[in-house]
Formats: sequence, structure tokens, C-alpha cells
Amino acid sequence: EIRLSLVGSEMCIRDSTGTSQGIPMIANNDPVCLSDNPKDNRLRSSIMISWNDIRYIIDCGPDFRQQMLRENIQSINGVLFTHEHADHTAGIDDLRPYTYKMGEVPIYAQKRVIENLKVRFSYIFETVNRYAGAPKLTENIIDYKTFILNGVNVSPIAIMHGNLPITAYRFGNVAYITDLKTISDQEKKKLKNLDILIVNALRIAAHPTHLNLEEALAFVNEIKPKKAYFTHISHKLGFHEDVERTLPENVFLSYDGLSISL
Repeated sequence: EIRLSLVGSEMCIRDSTGTSQGIPMIANNDPVCLSDNPKDNRLRSSIMISWNDIRYIIDCGPDFRQQMLRENIQSINGVLFTHEHADHTAGIDDLRPYTYKMGEVPIYAQKRVIENLKVRFSYIFETVNRYAGAPKLTENIIDYKTFILNGVNVSPIAIMHGNLPITAYRFGNVAYITDLKTISDQEKKKLKNLDILIVNALRIAAHPTHLNLEEALAFVNEIKPKKAYFTHISHKLGFHEDVERTLPENVFLSYDGLSISL
């Protein structure tokens, strides 16, 4: 959980930091999975960006309920999806309490992602004989043009997760990128002059669809944000404390519960 407080705009960012299976991983006796350091325990990746009383979630994976209870989040204004994979979408049914309390919750995603959700969670999107207990969602199909959410500019950024085109997001001078493997030079231009870059760094060894640590460091060096935080981390990256000691002075290893102010 990253908490980022931007003085003046009163913006807060909260980010859970695990990869698709979380840490500890089920049925895995790797030393990192057995660690008693809470910084080595990671829920599936999701981020909340808030300012004043406005709260938007980017991705709601299978740990969404636990994340919202832990942070005592009483209301949200919408959910933005990066892509359709289960570790980023499987918690969509747990939007129900917010819809009971607030009415329809807006969701934002590329058309392909919305269509995928309609297949996998058809009972949520049915209009005939609709299940009364399903969450009520308002669909918003986005492209890669900047749009405004409650006075804040949001820029979707096209990135590649292996061969799958997915979406990163820039809110003001903060960018959240998960599941990145490659990005075009054109899209990199959207990442100029960042105060904070949050980006995935899966593990030490190379991976076909994610940046490893070496690639993530090279990406930070190219983008040159004021500060960078690594997320979407697997146990194969190593112990948090060991990895943190190897990073440059403006690069940090995220952990659930981290607070940042600037």
C-alpha cells in the first residue's frame, strides 16, 4: 500500500504491490514466502488515487475486499482497469457494497476489456432478468486521449504486456504503470516531467511479459522521474530489505503500507 500525499492538491495514492499470485504464494516454501517481515507480504496489485473526498481505484483484483476493509474506504468514485487479467479484475463483484450505498459505480477501460468483463461476469452486465444482488456499473469506454475526472487530467498510456496491449495511467505528475514489458517512443513522451513514477519490477531473471529489475531500472533512468517506486513484485525478486539496499537513491521498493509525501 503506497500512500502518496501531494501537498497543495491533497492527492493521495495507495498501492498494493504484489504480482498475480501475491506473497506468500500458495504451496510455496521459498524463503521470501516464509519471511516474517511484513514488507515481504504483498497483496495483488491495485491502486487508489484520491484528492479531497474523491477516490478512484485502478484495478480491483482478488484482494480488493481485503484492501478496502483494511483502509476503511467508505466510498469510491469509480474504477479504472489496466487490462482484463484476473489479478486485476477478479474483485469486480466486491464493488457491490459501494453500489448498494452510492448507486452505480463508473468503470473505465478499453473496449476490449469491457467486452471481456461482460463475458466473464455476464450476470453483472445482463439487462434482462438481471440478478438483483449484482453490482450496478456504468461503462465508460476510453481510448488513449486525456480525459478529466473531477478536475484532474488523466492520460491513458498505451503499453505492451508481452503481446497484449494494455493501459497505464498518468494523474497529473504521477504515473502508474503495471505489467509493462515494452512501450513505444511516442507513448514515452507522455511520461515527461514526472514527480512520481510507479512501475512494475517482477523479479531478477528476465520474463517474457514483465520488466525484471534490470529493465525497470533502465526504464527509470530513461524516463527520469524525480522519484520511482517499484511494484507488482514476486517472491523471486528477493527479500525486500536486501533489494532495497541495491537501489539508486531516488528509486525505492514499494511495500504494502508505505507512505510517501512530497
